[in-house]
Amino acid sequence: MYTTLRSGTAEAVINSLGAELSSFKLLATGNEYIWSGDAEFWTGRSPVLFPIIGAARGGEIRTGGNTYSIGNHGFARRSEFTLIEATDTQAVFQLSYNEQTLASYPYRFNLILTYILSGNTLEISYRVENNDEQEILFQLGTHPAFNCPLDGQGTITDYVLEFSEHEQLERLFLSDAGLVISGKSETVLDNGQLLPLSHEMFFDGALVFRDVKSRTIALKSKLSGKSVTVTSKSFPDLGLWQPKNAPFVCIEPWQGIADGEDFTGELKDKTGIITLPQSSQFNSSLTIEIS
Repeated sequence: MYTTLRSGTAEAVINSLGAELSSFKLLATGNEYIWSGDAEFWTGRSPVLFPIIGAARGGEIRTGGNTYSIGNHGFARRSEFTLIEATDTQAVFQLSYNEQTLASYPYRFNLILTYILSGNTLEISYRVENNDEQEILFQLGTHPAFNCPLDGQGTITDYVLEFSEHEQLERLFLSDAGLVISGKSETVLDNGQLLPLSHEMFFDGALVFRDVKSRTIALKSKLSGKSVTVTSKSFPDLGLWQPKNAPFVCIEPWQGIADGEDFTGELKDKTGIITLPQSSQFNSSLTIEIS
């Protein structure tokens, strides 16, 4: 089921499968900013990553003395959310624990996504509620894919990512299994704010960064005024990704990253794991502004 939000200037469409943003465009021009999901490159558009980010080593997590099989990026992106509230400019979706989620993740939770459209700005709020009789453990992340070029004109080399702070970005590399490779890194930004884009920079897979200072990152064209500005709260890590030569770029604020190749710990030991006490909630947000 799809839910459409409209302001005076923009339209956003959310799919209840994964509570995934499927379209975000300007009404005056019809210009689409979200990737179409064309299977030639990638069927995703803007999935939510929960309760893990990336790959778990061996496709398993261990907690409470038991082992559970879980897929990359967790199960939320492939789960049907319930629409619990909707107006012309706001929609609230909820995923609650059930027999299927408990089979791969033994915690009782609510995951609630709230979309609010105001002008050309879409705010996505993420709330995790602990409904268990114990603390729960999870990672949480975003994965929006933005068309690049934004208007179908030019090439990726006409675009840069502009960070709101001067950054020392040390790239971590992922193996073919999606695990962080030990001892391999590369500096891609040295106390700078502008990261030029190219297809080649993604040939070795996703770029993964820890503890990014900038809360705002903008995808900007050198040739026009078109841009996408992403602002995040409580997502300190970052992934950048593009399948080979694809016409889009993913800007992915995260809380946590994939397991390392040599990881042998439990869920509580995963990098960036969030520990949420009983009867508590965790809140974060992602704001997307298009122009």
